This record gives sequence, C-alpha cells and structure tokens, in this order.
Amino acid sequence: MSTEPIKPRKAADKSARTRAREFALQALYQYLVGRNEATDIDAFTRDLSGFHKADSLHYDALLHGCITQAAAADALVSPLLDRPLAEISPIERGVLWIGVYELQHCPDVPWRVVINECIELAKSFGGTDGHKYVNGVLHKLAERLRPLEVAQAPAKAPVRKSRPAIDTPAGE
Repeated sequence: MSTEPIKPRKAADKSARTRAREFALQALYQYLVGRNEATDIDAFTRDLSGFHKADSLHYDALLHGCITQAAAADALVSPLLDRPLAEISPIERGVLWIGVYELQHCPDVPWRVVINECIELAKSFGGTDGHKYVNGVLHKLAERLRPLEVAQAPAKAPVRKSRPAIDTPAGE
C-alpha cells in the first residue's frame, strides 16, 4: 500500500461526460437564478473555457432535457424532500434535475454512476452538506425509476477492520 497522500483529481482526469454535467449544471443555475432563455444560456456556456473538452451531445441532452422536463422532475423529487422545493438551493435543484434526467433517459449510465456523479457535482458546486441531501433523494428515486437495476445490484459489504494475525505455536 502506498504511503503517498491521495491527491485531488485533476481537471485533466475528468471524463467528457463529467465535464458535460458540470457545464450543464452551470447553465441550469443560470436558468434557475437568472431566468435566462435556454438558447442564450447555451450560447454563453459553449463559449466558456474548456467546453471543447465536454461531451457536447450529453450537455445538450442534459440542458434542454432538464429545462423542458423541469416540472416533471420537480414532481418526482418533491415527495422525497423534507422541505418545500423553494427552500432547496438552485445548485442542489439543478443537480437533482440532472440526476432525474439521467435516471430516466440514460440507461447506458448505471444508477450508481448517476448518483456518484451528482454527489460530486454537489460537492464541487453546492453547499457544505448538499451532497448528502442529493445522495439521499436520488437513491430513493433510483429505487423508483430503476427498480430492477437497483434490486440486482449487489449490496455493499460492510467494511471490517482486519485483526492482527496471532503468531502462536501449533497445538496451543
């Protein structure tokens, strides 16, 4: 086992889809907070530094899909919240929209990957514990939207601390 500290993930290590999600979240934030038109947001976002490294097709699907299906996504998420939707930060709401969209329309992305990517978005862009909230809501939603896939997923084994080996002579 290496004794080197774990280094944070570099921007260059990010996949094109991860980048697409990041740009889509920034665009959704503009939509939620600024109430800007999707076409204006899209044009602005495509001019941002680094956009050329993003999966533009996935970005398109997320941005336009989340905006056109916002009411349906809110309706799916609202019963799972412990507070009114209006009290959810725009970042967490955008992350939830992305999670809902991918769970519904991207069967090539495993449900655990959807949740993990959304957790990472919430950690990078959201409030201190927003990622925990996103995790809880999307996990419940995955059970509803992808019940077979979730049911077939192996349960995570509990982490056990290994016991030190006891060196005893044979026969004792």
